[in-house]
Amino acid sequence: MKAAGGFSEDTRQAVHIAVGGLAILLPLIPWWQSALLASLAVCFNLFALQNVLGRRLFRPGERIGRLTSGIVLYPLTIVGLLLLFPDRLDIVAGAWGILAAGDGMATLLGRRVPILPIPWNPRKSLGGSLSLAIFGGMAAVALTWWCQRTVVPPAYPWFFIVAPGVAAIAAAAVETIPISLDDNITVAASAAGVMWVLSLVSNDLVAQVVSTPGPALLLAAGANLVVAWAGYFARTVTPSGMIVGGILGTVIFVFAGAAGWALLLLCFAIAVVTSRIGLTRKDALGIAEERSGRRGGGNAFANTGVAAIAAAMSALTYAQGDARLAFVTALIAGASDTVASEIGKAWGRRTFLLTTARRVAPGTSGAISLEGTLAGVLSALGLAATACAVGLIGWPELVYVVVGATAGAVVESALAATLEHRGVLNNDVLNFINTGVAALVAVELWQLR
Repeated sequence: MKAAGGFSEDTRQAVHIAVGGLAILLPLIPWWQSALLASLAVCFNLFALQNVLGRRLFRPGERIGRLTSGIVLYPLTIVGLLLLFPDRLDIVAGAWGILAAGDGMATLLGRRVPILPIPWNPRKSLGGSLSLAIFGGMAAVALTWWCQRTVVPPAYPWFFIVAPGVAAIAAAAVETIPISLDDNITVAASAAGVMWVLSLVSNDLVAQVVSTPGPALLLAAGANLVVAWAGYFARTVTPSGMIVGGILGTVIFVFAGAAGWALLLLCFAIAVVTSRIGLTRKDALGIAEERSGRRGGGNAFANTGVAAIAAAMSALTYAQGDARLAFVTALIAGASDTVASEIGKAWGRRTFLLTTARRVAPGTSGAISLEGTLAGVLSALGLAATACAVGLIGWPELVYVVVGATAGAVVESALAATLEHRGVLNNDVLNFINTGVAALVAVELWQLR
């Protein structure tokens, strides 16, 4: 497929896929050489590639904005992976394979065999998503296995098949999110993140969980089914929110117990209540939440996905304390951020952007207020105290939860002020980042104490 100016999407994607073959060098040369070569590729693609190959690989808009073009972001992403995982080149290789073969084939086959458009993002197709998952998964399995010799201590045998496969499916799902952030970043980051999480799982703990009596799972599923149906009929969640919320709630009940599930329900209840505070004013200003505050599936995962993953890791890894702290912090970060936002929109006297300190209208992306910020911190403090009281975490960890939740909110506000209105990120992605940053900050600070 050729466009004006000599650009060929097929040629671009063929090169995109072929470059992934360079991942076979990862176990053959020192790590620093891989990082250096990837950095040189960034410079070459930025300054020289267009002069060498002309316009065949550059989409029209990229000939001017080459700094943000996929051709530059591709090798830059590989540099990032190498810096993040210097001791896990198998993860780098797996994510690279998904990015190269998966994302490339998603474009090539998605255009020719779209099958069906994705309901929440018609620009993406089911054919493209399946191609990403299948071809990306196969390439990732091969490259992860090829790099297994670099892993010390060796990973479990199942890791080289299960982790790349799950990562490819996750990357295919993330790629359908309706944002303009480049796929080179989202696909590689999500794939590497999934593989890293799975690399922490312990075989014997998995066996222990699997041997857990079935009634516990049935109780968790039954309780969440009742709550999900109640939420749907109370018009607090949409059908997708009911399904996703029920699944996440079941995961949390199974791995974090009744206390963790109770904290989940409390956080959700607080978010729902604060969404209805000052509703008349919010409606008049046009800043009330969509669907009258009903939570959809995307919103449920954005606010609770990190917490559910952390809850599972608290039972499947030997870092139970860190995972439990991450679970509590992520859950509270999502709730306290909603409190801050909704109280700020309802009662905030002066709302401003964190990045510029410029006063803006309530409801502006990234806007914060003194009233909302104070309400968010107080809610985080109260919820953290509740988590301590029920034994989810110890009292010394309370301050780390509050600091983590506050840090997550600050990062989210900064990103929202700069990227959300441009469509680079949306509210659900920002919420997920918020909870992830909050959990990471809390755990890192706890480890540094």
